[in-house]
This record gives sequence, structure tokens and C-alpha cells, in this order.
Amino acid sequence: MTHLRQIMLEELERRNYAPSTIRAYISTVEHFARHFHCAPDKLGPDHIRQYQAAMFRNWKLAPNTVTQRLAALRFLYIQVLRRGWSVAQTPYPKKVLHLPQILSQQEVARLIDATETPFQRILVMTLYATGARRAEVARLKVTDIDSQRMVVHIRGGKGRKDRDVMLSPALLEALRTYWRGLRHKPGEWLFPGNRWHTSSRPVTTKVLWTACQQAALRAGLEHKHIHPHTLRHCFATHLLEAGADLRTIQILLGHRDLEETTIYLHLSNKHLSATASPLDMLQLATSREAIRSV
Repeated sequence: MTHLRQIMLEELERRNYAPSTIRAYISTVEHFARHFHCAPDKLGPDHIRQYQAAMFRNWKLAPNTVTQRLAALRFLYIQVLRRGWSVAQTPYPKKVLHLPQILSQQEVARLIDATETPFQRILVMTLYATGARRAEVARLKVTDIDSQRMVVHIRGGKGRKDRDVMLSPALLEALRTYWRGLRHKPGEWLFPGNRWHTSSRPVTTKVLWTACQQAALRAGLEHKHIHPHTLRHCFATHLLEAGADLRTIQILLGHRDLEETTIYLHLSNKHLSATASPLDMLQLATSREAIRSV
């Protein structure tokens, strides 16, 4: 490990950045240095601008990915190297809003029923029932399931924030069935990371991804490009269609800003169909009458 890498790692840890963010930032700086075949502390603003252009032109990265990589370089130059950073010279790209894929409730049921193993079934059910991110579900502890208060404790979510979400009675029953079927009961992690459920580490997020992909294939939904975050979007949209308000959904999802949550207004069929098109308010002649009048 180089001295500069060690300093950056310590600065990120001192500020309590999430492990995934630390890995992404360190990886970006390493890639930046490899691209120019030079130590990052020897590179300057011109190199950053060239790197930003290459991210779009050569590697076809999404704007949000470019923003994250620029944030990593900004952290390096400001917090580690103690240099200036000009936003005017290196502007962040405009964000692109893509509406996520949403499944109907019937399709979610098909997805859950199409899971291949009991373990995959409980993972997919937990993703949908809690609306949690895949890393949050992977790191659930046995003690996070609070059947007395009927809540699931989500600890150390995005931004290192804890929150509680509802514990569905159907999920609780499914978890109890899953628990009774285990030969070796988990000690700490609700979903330990090996097939015998005896590992001292939690399951990886890749296992949750694979569970969704395989279930989608078996359910004939592979064209929907389903992944764990799809179920988080479904959780929020279906809650909104059931009458939950945006503020409640924001809290359940752990969104920092209500603006993040308003995307689900664009996805809710109930809200879209409740608003009439202005065309419906016009008094138009029939097609034949319009033609005769010409």
C-alpha cells in the first residue's frame, strides 16, 4: 500500500464514510493514476479535465457514475493533498433521471413464487417487504427483527443512518418458517454467507442479485431487467398506490431529501390515471363533422 493511498484511506475512515464508498473512491484514484501512468499527486487540473472527457467519450460512463468519480478525485485533492478545486473548471455533469422499472403486485408474487430455493425466497421476500437496499438486507442481524414492536431495524444504511421499517406479518411468518428449517441456527447474521448458515460473515450482495435474476428467468420476467433495487422501487410505488403519503415513504426508504421520493409519483398508475388529459376537456366535433366542414 502506497503512503498516499494509506493517507486517503485514513481520511475516509476518519469521516466515517461507508465501506462501499471507500472502495469506490480508492478504486477511482487508482484508475486515474493508471490512466496517466503517473502518481496522482503529480497530476493536476488539466489531467482531471482529460479524465472526465475520457469517462464520457472512451468508456461511455453514465453521468451519475462520472459524478461519483469526480467526487473521489475532489476528495483526494481537497482533503488529502490540500489543494484547491475549481468547480468552474471541472463542472459536475447534469444528472439524468431515468424512471426505474416497476412490477405489478401480481408480477412480484410471480417472482417470489419462482425462486428456486427457500433461502432465495426469503431473501426476495425481505427485499420487497422492507424496501431496504440489498446491502442493508444482506447485513441484517437476528436481533434486528423486532416482533414485539413489529419493526425491522435497518442499521448503518446509506449515510450511516439507522431507521426502522414495518415488519410485515407475512414476512415474520416466512422468517419463522425459514428459521425452523435451519439445521444450524445463525448466531449474529440473519442471512449468513454460506450454504450451511454457519459463517461468521453475512451473505454477499451478489447472492441477492443472483436470487432476483434467477427468479425473474424462471418467472418469465427476464425482459424486465429485475435486480434487488427493482423491489425497492416496487415497495415504494405500491405503498403510494395503497394511500401512503410521500413523507412516510421517504422515512421508510431512508431518503435524505423528499425530492428523491417524488419520483414515485411518476411511477404510480393510480396518480397518473387520476389526472385527466386536457384533451378530454375539449368539446370537439366528431371526425366526420370536422371533415365535412373543411
